[in-house]
Amino acid sequence: MPASLISPLHTTPDPHSYARPTQVSVHHLALDLAVDFTERILRGTATWQLHNSGATELLLDARELQIEAVLLGGLAGEPTSFELGATDAVLGQPLRIAIRPDTTTVTIRYQTTPGAAALQWLSPEQTAGRQHPFLFTQSQAILARTWIPCQDSPGIRFTYEARVQAPVELLALMSASNPQERNTTGEYHFRMDQPIPAYLMALAIGDLEFTPLSARTGIYAEPITLPVATSEFEDLEKMVAAAEELYGPYRWERYDLLVLPPSFPFGGMENPRLTFVTPTILAGDRSLTSLVAHELAHSWSGNLVTNATWNDFWLNEGFTVYFERRIMEKLYGRPYADMLQVLGHSALLHTVEELGATSPDTHLHLDLAGRDPDEGLNEIAYEKGDYLLLTLEHLVGRPALDTFIKDYFARHSFQSMDTASFVAYLRRELLDKHPGLEQQVQLDAWINRPGIPAVAPPVGSARFDAVEDALQNWQQGTPARVLNTDEWSSHEWVHFLHGLPKAITTQQLTELDAAFGFTLSGNAEILAAWFPHTIAAGYSPADEALHQFLTHVGRRKFLVPLYKALLATPGGAERARQLYAKARPNYHSVATSTFDVLVGKP
Repeated sequence: MPASLISPLHTTPDPHSYARPTQVSVHHLALDLAVDFTERILRGTATWQLHNSGATELLLDARELQIEAVLLGGLAGEPTSFELGATDAVLGQPLRIAIRPDTTTVTIRYQTTPGAAALQWLSPEQTAGRQHPFLFTQSQAILARTWIPCQDSPGIRFTYEARVQAPVELLALMSASNPQERNTTGEYHFRMDQPIPAYLMALAIGDLEFTPLSARTGIYAEPITLPVATSEFEDLEKMVAAAEELYGPYRWERYDLLVLPPSFPFGGMENPRLTFVTPTILAGDRSLTSLVAHELAHSWSGNLVTNATWNDFWLNEGFTVYFERRIMEKLYGRPYADMLQVLGHSALLHTVEELGATSPDTHLHLDLAGRDPDEGLNEIAYEKGDYLLLTLEHLVGRPALDTFIKDYFARHSFQSMDTASFVAYLRRELLDKHPGLEQQVQLDAWINRPGIPAVAPPVGSARFDAVEDALQNWQQGTPARVLNTDEWSSHEWVHFLHGLPKAITTQQLTELDAAFGFTLSGNAEILAAWFPHTIAAGYSPADEALHQFLTHVGRRKFLVPLYKALLATPGGAERARQLYAKARPNYHSVATSTFDVLVGKP
């Protein structure tokens, strides 16, 4: 491996991993798996190459795994003793393996269980094509351990190779070098030569086809979805080029997208070389592709420079949101990017209100020990992190901040970063060069204090100002059908819907629906902003569309507000439980872990 890709081990203690990487750490994985759709399990071996400083025990993370044997060396190696420790509800189990001080390779023969939290097994009826089953993984934050025994910490990186045996009628893909067409054997081989943390391990198997968009970009999707997706993401190469102009070369060779079935719990997942995206961004007008810009930006902030622990998650997402909006501005102009900033700011204010203005969970640097790190996956990391960078931009100017960010990515490529180390780097490379800047920024208030510091600059959007004028005109009696909305994007419609009065009547909703067709919209962002109003007002013409949305879309961002809106209505708890019982088989475990508590497990 080139010296530039050898990442120094980060020694920040990780409360979400049993690994002891200062004693022995993994650096390369050879994975061999067979996929069983009937039993919904993976069977095979994981062979780990180790950096061993003389340790006699290797600790790996495991959860819901059946360990059959462990060998010192490769497949023909010597059996050794192992033990699965006590189960923790969040962390799973430590896998303790007896090794020798000179051991550099271990092989684990194992299989997953049907309930493995990272694995989403879909029946043919749950896919877009409805002909073949589908499997996809979601390893972030600490679910890689449910399908691979590993050191499941973002601060530990490794390269990998894999062989996957899939049904011959399906195509297998990973976060690695990928095939672009099916073969006749169902056996696929993969390599990832750049070191990654375990949460970026990914596998997808389904009835998939590929369309190239440029020499280094393309789209994988089910055949029925592929033409729409190819059109929607036509600007993908332009996005990659724009990102490179901003913050340096793309280091992962290819950038492809995989459009998953609707049950995917997130908007996207930045798996290296192969971003997983939800079909809910297929709006038909390319108006929701900022999500793709976000996942692309992770190829620098997150994949290239990674948070050392999940307490440092803002270092991934704050930079990524800022970078995403710079990409969108470069492609579509400042007024467009301003809309995204205002929407993000509104989401941040809502999250602060929901968590509580004095909550320590509104700090950028979190304390998630003893909790599922998914609790830190909210707008604080994303939008408060972005807002800190926006504040720095406001105070030092874009050229200085861009130089800082570009150098930051270049100097720390294929390494991890914790908050304390980043703050020290920020002081040395930027703040100390501008006397008084740290006091102006109020850095500690951002990192270690709740809420939003007063120094944060205001955000605004001229295009949203026009939306608010239209909304005011409607509320003052102008008929909805004569409002000037012909050039509105999805973002303007969402802003309009967010601005509707809370006490809106069914008569008003009827007028809006007749004028703009919200209930029958194919745009998931618009529907997700429309349905809370129809639920609160008891607008029954939207009920069937709401039921369809809740039972077919698995994206947690949309589902949480809708279930909460249902629970807030008279009789809504029973209605929510009935809908959830029907929808739950379509949701990933990342979503069901939230809704089993919020709504109640059926």
